Amino acid sequence: MDKHVNFWKFVLIISVFFEGNYGLSNGWINARATFYGGNQNPSTLGGACGYENTYEAGFGENTAALSSALFRGGEACGSCYQVICNRMAEPKWCLRRGSVTVTATNFCPSNNQGGWCDPPRHHFDMSTPAFFRIARQGNEGVVPVLYRRVACRRRGGVRFLLKGQPNFNIIMISNVGGGGDIKTAWIRGSRSRTWSAMHRNWGANWQSNYDLRSQTLSFRITLVNGRTLTFLNVVPSSWKYGQTFASRNQFSSN
Repeated sequence: MDKHVNFWKFVLIISVFFEGNYGLSNGWINARATFYGGNQNPSTLGGACGYENTYEAGFGENTAALSSALFRGGEACGSCYQVICNRMAEPKWCLRRGSVTVTATNFCPSNNQGGWCDPPRHHFDMSTPAFFRIARQGNEGVVPVLYRRVACRRRGGVRFLLKGQPNFNIIMISNVGGGGDIKTAWIRGSRSRTWSAMHRNWGANWQSNYDLRSQTLSFRITLVNGRTLTFLNVVPSSWKYGQTFASRNQFSSN
């Protein structure tokens, strides 16, 4: 029997077995995928996560907007998914061996009229380059896919973009490896011995209400999977709003 047929039969069996069990590391889950627009200016891909420019954030062009069932109110920002087109269900438009790993950078809103992103549906509205790595050119509609969570593999360390004003600091955290999605984040200025918890303002933007000007800044991050890393003295005391600082530390993708 054709090896490709055996492969897709295996994937289909696995997807049925794990369907609905979001979060199982080896479980393929049924979903649908579309793509949005032809404008691939990096500033258009950051969306509801607030990454602004996905290339500068370390994600490139393989990004996706997630339906509410996956987006988790912004907690999923930065998480990675391997997506394959379900060729057993759609042989006409699915590429043979088509597979892509996308980073969650945006939100696909519900329209409450039976749309693909309405809960409880799992849906990926992908960037055009990502979509056509799994589907044939000429398909302007929706394709059935299978997906699973995978570790994020990033180049370099975690990045911190400083925004805001003296008593209202926004830290946009990007290029996070490993699980990719952040559960909690803390900040510490060089004038303090204690860590201050930040709260998620929106997407990948974390807020601190302390005046941290002229202080060297350190961060501590815990991912949804429970792994924690500390980033000491990443930001020098001469920092200014609008600057991005890259650490030397990174979460393991193992």
